[in-house]
Amino acid sequence: MTLQALLFDVDGTLADTERDGHRPAFNQAFKDAGLDWHWDVALYGKLLAVTGGKERMKHYIDHYRPDYRKPDNFDTMVVELHQAKTRHYAALAARGGIPMRPGVERLLIEARGAGLRLAIATTTTPENVTVLLEHSLGAGTADWFEVIAAGDIVPAKKPAPDIYHYALRKMGVDAADCLAFEDSENGLRASLGASLKTLVTVNDYTLEHDFSGAAVVLSDLGEPGTPTRVLTGPDLGQPFVDVAYLRALHAN
Repeated sequence: MTLQALLFDVDGTLADTERDGHRPAFNQAFKDAGLDWHWDVALYGKLLAVTGGKERMKHYIDHYRPDYRKPDNFDTMVVELHQAKTRHYAALAARGGIPMRPGVERLLIEARGAGLRLAIATTTTPENVTVLLEHSLGAGTADWFEVIAAGDIVPAKKPAPDIYHYALRKMGVDAADCLAFEDSENGLRASLGASLKTLVTVNDYTLEHDFSGAAVVLSDLGEPGTPTRVLTGPDLGQPFVDVAYLRALHAN
């Protein structure tokens, strides 16, 4: 059992995309469509309990807008709204408006140098992943990841483990030889469901989530000058996560 690969969630894990990326993009799509829907920061935090943007919109109408009368083409409308939201998100990311979280770029570069394989397992769309990587990490960085498992490539989204099973199958690697990186309870349930040891970095939306079963829970990955905080799990013995710590965590 040797650490061979790292599998990353995207939204909230690689970057704080939810509050300042997806949320305003949804709101702009709603406004463009002439809808009076608006998701403030607090409401969006509640909606994040539902994974998948299309599923989130349907949940919003069912639970928060009993006054809204669904048109006959409601399902098609939701798909089109999601496509519009993706365009707005891509434009925001292309302006460099969504930076990587602390330690992410540093760790990815070190992991590649150490020969670890990289993959992504996320519920967001492939287009969102690519534009975020290319504009926040740099041109060609999407190619750092051997597999980008994203969006509707599997029918059941997190907390179902399907997206992780898909990524592992495409890579031809055993879960026992990998580490997953997540930021939310649903994400952790998905990774644990695929038998993946998981490192969690929390964000403002997930501070109160139940992370039972995580190998370690951190404030972020940390940088030499801006140390991480260990919330639960083994101490790093240094201010930031590096490959040596990941190998020790995996072997523990």
